[in-house]
Amino acid sequence: MESRSTVQPRLRPPTLAFAWFPRRLASSSPHALSSFSYRRRFSLLAWFFFPRIDDLESGHQFARDRTRVGRYELGRTLGEGSFAKVKFARNVQTGENVAIKVLDKNQVLRHKMVEQIKREISTMKLIKHPNVVQLYEVMASKTKIYIVLEFVDGGELFDKIVNSGRLKEDEARRYFHQLINAVDYCHSRGVYHRDLKPENLLLDSSGTLKISDFGLSAFAQQVKGDGLLHTACGTPNYVAPEVLDDKGYDGRASDIWSCGVILFVLMAGYLPFDESNLMALYKKICKAKFSSPSWFSSSAKKLIKRILDPNPLSRITIAEILEDEWFKKGYKPANFEQMEGVSLDDVDAVFNDSQEHLVTEKKEKPESMNAFALISRSEVFNLGNLFEKQTGIVKRETSFTSPCSPNEIMSKLEETAKPLGFNVHKHNYKMKLKGDRSGRKGYLSVATEVFEVAPSLHMVELRKTGGDTLEFHKFYKKFSTGIKDIVWKTGATHEETSSRPI
Repeated sequence: MESRSTVQPRLRPPTLAFAWFPRRLASSSPHALSSFSYRRRFSLLAWFFFPRIDDLESGHQFARDRTRVGRYELGRTLGEGSFAKVKFARNVQTGENVAIKVLDKNQVLRHKMVEQIKREISTMKLIKHPNVVQLYEVMASKTKIYIVLEFVDGGELFDKIVNSGRLKEDEARRYFHQLINAVDYCHSRGVYHRDLKPENLLLDSSGTLKISDFGLSAFAQQVKGDGLLHTACGTPNYVAPEVLDDKGYDGRASDIWSCGVILFVLMAGYLPFDESNLMALYKKICKAKFSSPSWFSSSAKKLIKRILDPNPLSRITIAEILEDEWFKKGYKPANFEQMEGVSLDDVDAVFNDSQEHLVTEKKEKPESMNAFALISRSEVFNLGNLFEKQTGIVKRETSFTSPCSPNEIMSKLEETAKPLGFNVHKHNYKMKLKGDRSGRKGYLSVATEVFEVAPSLHMVELRKTGGDTLEFHKFYKKFSTGIKDIVWKTGATHEETSSRPI
C-alpha cells in the first residue's frame, strides 16, 4: 500500500468541499458521526443551514469549472457509452434541469452512425407524449452533437424491480397502461421502438413512466416491398420470435411482444425466457415456452398468453389490448395536446459545418460549490437519509465517503476489483475498471473518481460506463463487501443490496 508521501501535490484529487466547514466537525474524527443519534445528526445539519457569520466571511470556498454550451451549463456525467456521454445540465435562462446527450462527430462518422443518429433525432421530434422522454432541441459545435432531453429524476424501472422484486398486480397494471399508451402513440406516428425493456423505461419523481432510447427505432417508411422490417435488433430476452427468424417482421407486432415480456417481468420479478445459452434461449422464445407463476390472476395470465403468442398474425393487437378485461381496470387514456406539422428539415443541420448552425463550447469562470451541493452528492449528508428508510438501491452510479487517504482508497479499489475479474487503468485519482469477460451486453466497465471533501475526508463516485445493468448490480454487491473497511459508516442501518434474476 502506498504511503501518503508518494502523492505529488499537483496530483491531489479535485476538491468538492464546503463553502464553510463546521469547526467542531472539522477538528474531530470522521468516525465520530457513527455514534450520533438522529437527533444529534439534526443538530449537526443545523450548522449547514445556519452558519456563523465569521464562517461565511472567512473566504473558505472551493470552485469547480463549468462548461457552457448555448444556453446550457453542463454538470456531472450521468452515464456514458462507446459513442456518447449523458450530462446533467441546467438552462441558465429558465433554471430548468435537462439531460444532454453529447456525441463526438468524428466517432459517429468513423463508425458510420450518421443515419442512425439522424433517425433517433427525427423519431424523438415526432413523438411528443407524456410517457415518452421529450427532446427539447439539438445543437452542434464543430466537434460535438448535443441532444437536449427532458431530465427524468426517478431512475429506471429496471432498478425498482431489481431492488424491490416483483410489483403488486395493480401497480404493474398502472405502468403497463402508460407503456401501452406511449407505444400506441408511437405506432400512430409511424415509429417502432424495437428495443423496449425495463432499462429503457424511466420514472419521474411522481412515478410517471417515460420511454427512452430510440437509437434502434424504425419508421414505417423503412419497410420493404413486403411490408416488413428486415433488420434484426433489440435485446435477446425481450425480442419477438419473428425477429429471430430473420424473414422480416411487423414492427408493431414485435413491439407488442416486448411489452408482454415487460408486463411478465413487472409481475413475476424474473424473465419468462432466460437461458445462459443463446441458442437455447432462442428456441424457448420461438416456441413461447414459458409458464406464469401462481400469483398471477387468471385474467392477467390470459392477456399475457395472448401477447406472447409466437405467431405475429394471431398475436393480440393494441386495439384489442385496450378492450381487454384485465387491462381496462382503472385505465385512463393519456390526456395531452397533439402536435401538428413537426418539421424535420433541421435534422441534417447537426452535421452541417456552416457557422450559422454551430454553437461554441466555453469554460465559465469557476463557480463556488457550497455545502448544499455537496450534501446532494453525498450519501452521508444526504437529507433524504434522515427522513426516508434506506432501501439499499444501487443505480447506474453510486458514491460513498471515506476517511482514508486518496492513495489508500485507490489501492483498495484496485485490490478489490482485480480478483473480481477486472482490468484496472489508473490516471491520477480516476480509475477505469473493465471486466475480462463479455456479458449479455458486452464487457462491463465502471469508472471511479476520488474527490477531496476535507483534508481527512474523501468522496468516491462509481458509475457504470458500459455493459449490462444487472451485471453492474451483481458486481457492486461483491465490490462493496470488499471495500467496506474504507467506507465511512454513519451508524445508519443499510439493507443489503439485493440482486434478482431479471
